[in-house]
Amino acid sequence: MRGFRDRTQAGELLAERLTGLGLDRPYVLALPRGGVQVAVPVARALSAPLDVLVVRKIGAPGNPELGIGAVTAHGPVLLDTERAARLGVDRHALLHTVEHERAEARRRLLIYREGRGEPEVGGRDVIVVDDGLATGVTARAALRDLADRNPASTRLAVPVGSAAALAAARHGSDCDEVVCLLEPEDFHAVGLWYEDFPQLSDDEVVHALHEASGGSAPRPRG
Repeated sequence: MRGFRDRTQAGELLAERLTGLGLDRPYVLALPRGGVQVAVPVARALSAPLDVLVVRKIGAPGNPELGIGAVTAHGPVLLDTERAARLGVDRHALLHTVEHERAEARRRLLIYREGRGEPEVGGRDVIVVDDGLATGVTARAALRDLADRNPASTRLAVPVGSAAALAAARHGSDCDEVVCLLEPEDFHAVGLWYEDFPQLSDDEVVHALHEASGGSAPRPRG
């Protein structure tokens, strides 16, 4: 199964799927860092504003790449209790990691928003965009954080995702619809489905947000 050239192409293809949904005053919220580059062509195609939802993964002790939870800048931690139980991890063991990642989420919000307040999404059709769905726990944390802002509807839109994470998202109550272009059985990792999948910097995220808003790009921080 073919993947994507890069995040921009993935976003363009995702935008083609989303433009036919007849959304009312859509608002696009991206999960940084990689989700922002996917979201730029989506927001452009929908003539929608673009902002960010910053969520930080909580990794398993000794294996930080294995997500067993997620936290936003201000909301409660979302823990994958089933996976944590299998690994023998309890909430108390994660307290330091949770607070560290919450602080990092707040730091990134200050950089990415540049003084802007929370986006006003009440009564609007909101699309949450990421570059892929592996475990799905960060997307679930973002959607639960969003629910408190009373959007008219919420959609999770990703170019590629694992079958298990997509099934959980579709059968859960966190969003109204999941839009995904590729659902490979042999998923393994998000980056395997992109030819070009670099790690992005905070400056590149800010640059992409400026590009989407039509503003001039800021100078890189020294």
